[in-house]
Amino acid sequence: MSTNQSLKPITTKRINNLSIGGCDLVKLANQYGTPLYVIDEATLRSICNDYKNAFKDYNNIKMMYASKALSNLAIASILNEEGFGFDTVSAGEIYTVYKAGVDMEKVLFNGNNKTKKEIEFALDLKVGRFSVDNFYEAELLNKIAKDKNQTVDILLRITPGIECHTHDYIQTGQIDSKFGFDLSQIDEIISLIKNEYKNLNLKGLHAHIGSQIFELQSFADEVKILVKELIRINTTHYLELNELNIGGGLGVKYTDLDTPPSVQDLANAIGGAMDEYTQKLTIYIEPGRSIISTAGVTLYTIGSSKQVPNGRKYVAIDGGMADNPRPSMYQAKYTAEVCNNKNTDLEKVTIAGRFCESGDILIEETELPKLEAGDVICVYNTGAYNYSMSSNYNRVEKPAMVLVNSGQSDIIVNRESLDDLISKEIIPNRLRK
Repeated sequence: MSTNQSLKPITTKRINNLSIGGCDLVKLANQYGTPLYVIDEATLRSICNDYKNAFKDYNNIKMMYASKALSNLAIASILNEEGFGFDTVSAGEIYTVYKAGVDMEKVLFNGNNKTKKEIEFALDLKVGRFSVDNFYEAELLNKIAKDKNQTVDILLRITPGIECHTHDYIQTGQIDSKFGFDLSQIDEIISLIKNEYKNLNLKGLHAHIGSQIFELQSFADEVKILVKELIRINTTHYLELNELNIGGGLGVKYTDLDTPPSVQDLANAIGGAMDEYTQKLTIYIEPGRSIISTAGVTLYTIGSSKQVPNGRKYVAIDGGMADNPRPSMYQAKYTAEVCNNKNTDLEKVTIAGRFCESGDILIEETELPKLEAGDVICVYNTGAYNYSMSSNYNRVEKPAMVLVNSGQSDIIVNRESLDDLISKEIIPNRLRK
């Protein structure tokens, strides 16, 4: 079993209280407060090793971490140590990996609407690749690169026409998508690059078919489509493109009902789609969720509760949709466990958030020991797209994040303060009395 197939971090144990990374979760909650993001370093490094071991026989396949899943200095440093490159989608993500000491040649700048300022910033830091998403960007990037007397290596992002059985909001490879060039537009953009955009050096193609994918055939189909298109381009336009970026998207286990494929299964599917020609190409894979999700949990403290007459029982936590918007955005499912030692009978409850929205429900009708105010719960598999999508809704401070390993805990993101909330705000003098 690979790490992405585990519901819990690999160091999770219970003697009396629940522990992860050798750290008692109740003690962590008391020490750092809640809500609290917790990242288990052993689990993170384990999934990195899963990927490296699964693809070790493919010297032409390179790993890049999709920073959007979770980006901060400590996480970037660990992934850099593990030999991963980085897929970035903003100046902020680029700056984060730069400050973490990453070789910028191993960084790709992706995204469907890069600003002029971001492009200039990325060129100044010598980002290794740009994934060009559309005609406007190609023209803009060429102009800025020309002004800076630079030639920039690029991939063309395309939509391969693959629709995965996942939520509409996290599908990206279908024809009707905001991302990338349609296959019918490829010849036009290549002609522009060859004849007009002399500061763009086309290296290959980039695609991403979605997220939380369980169907491995989708990856195999993607490889075959991209290779076929690359061969056609090279033949038609007399080019020697030799790079493919096939994105990421491997699923993880959020509940006991989820059965994601292993990383080795993914490697077998991709490897099975590779022929002699493909093995001569450089192929990039961009896992994000499957790298960081299982390593992360979130701790909450129970507050109020409400029994609806002849209906559900709600128990409220001190967080919710501002620190984990995924259930509200696309009905994501999660699994929770009580951290402190409780021997009471199970009861069915709905875990509600503290924010002023009726849709702020973290978990619908789950069975847990009878919860009381002050109890601490752990929600599993929150490493991906929780902190990175968090907000200050209701003017609530964002949680802290700690890294745990071998009984040691270290703050890697400080909890926001009330002063942090207003630190960028100004009252104009004309409003002062």
